[in-house]
Formats: sequence, structure tokens, C-alpha cells
Amino acid sequence: MENNRIQIDRARLDRQYGYRVVKRLFDVVASCLGIVVLSPVFLVIAICIKIDDPKGPVFYSHTRIGKDGRPFKMIKFRSMVSNADELLAKLKSQNEISGAMFKMKHDPRITRVGRVIRKYSLDELPQLLNVITGTMTIVGPRPPLPSEVEQYTDYDRQRLLVTPGATGMWQVGGRNDVDFAEMVRLDLTYIQHRSLWLDFKIILKTVYIMIKPNGAY
Repeated sequence: MENNRIQIDRARLDRQYGYRVVKRLFDVVASCLGIVVLSPVFLVIAICIKIDDPKGPVFYSHTRIGKDGRPFKMIKFRSMVSNADELLAKLKSQNEISGAMFKMKHDPRITRVGRVIRKYSLDELPQLLNVITGTMTIVGPRPPLPSEVEQYTDYDRQRLLVTPGATGMWQVGGRNDVDFAEMVRLDLTYIQHRSLWLDFKIILKTVYIMIKPNGAY
């Protein structure tokens, strides 16, 4: 098993200059266009969130860990009750996934609107703003929480060698039906083989699963 573990060549990543330039250009153009085109969808979701739970904000900003271990604020549509972080400690024992992640299929913190926008990954749309600022890219590894990174092995930390993405191989490869070890394997496989063609295929698969959801909850 150890011999099959993926080891990322950092020097090779550094040599992918052309790929990084084109990827960044695509990220900015696609994200700006996406925000303009999807602005009516943003408005409808925002209204639904406020009607469902007037007390909380429309957007939810949470600290995630980005490239080379740098923290940043990731923006999402709020899909949970306003005191969700405080309730997490009481739910830790009900974690349904192994490894350094927390997932619970019937999480009581999720609002009615939240369940819908999570199912179709609509809660992730504000991350286009993160892509524009450069803290995220459209395609890359899932951005982890600080508490998750604290549990990482050196092997797991290879996920932090590149900028995290709004979508990636984990999201299109099973998402919440995949355990932590498999998520790491998928993300490292992406990092090892990343290319513009692979990014394009993942984006197409992402559009497909937004229409026909996979394991999102």
C-alpha cells in the first residue's frame, strides 16, 4: 500500500508556468462572466435564504487553508442556522466519515433552503469571488478547515501545494460518498496530472452534477 502512495514533485509544479498563466486568465474571465450571468440566481437564492431564516446573513464566510498553508476567508451562501459553528461541538460524535473531516447526512443545522442549494451545489457559487481574488481557482483540491489540517500527515499536506478549487476530482468523483483517504487520493491524482484538458473535463462534469446531483448533502 505504501508503494502506491502518490508523491508530488514540487519542482514539476513550479515548472508549469504556462499552465498557471492560462489557468489564472481563464479563472478571472470565467468568474467575472459567471457572476454577471448568474446574478439573477444569486438574487433569488439570497431572498430565499432571508425568508427561510431572517435572523442570519445571506453569505457565510469561513476560514479555510489555501496554497502553502495560508489561511483565507471562503465565501458561500449560508445553508445552515446562524449558530451552526457553536452546535458543531455537540455533533462531533455523530460524524459519518472517517479521517480529518466532519460530514453528517442529516445534519440538523442545515436549513430547508440550505438542503436545496447544497444538493445542487448552488451554495458554492459565491466562491467565484474567491477565484477572482486569487485565493481559490475554479478547479483544484477542496479547501480544508484549519482543524482538518491540524490532523494532516505529511502525505495529506501535499494537497496544500496548489491553490484550492471551487470544484475538483473529489466533488465530481462522489463527494460525500467518498471517505477522507479517497478524497486525498483523488486530489493528489489531480495535482499530479493537472492540465488544461483535465480542468476542462472536470468543469463539464461539475455542470452535469449540478443538474443531476451526486453525493452532495
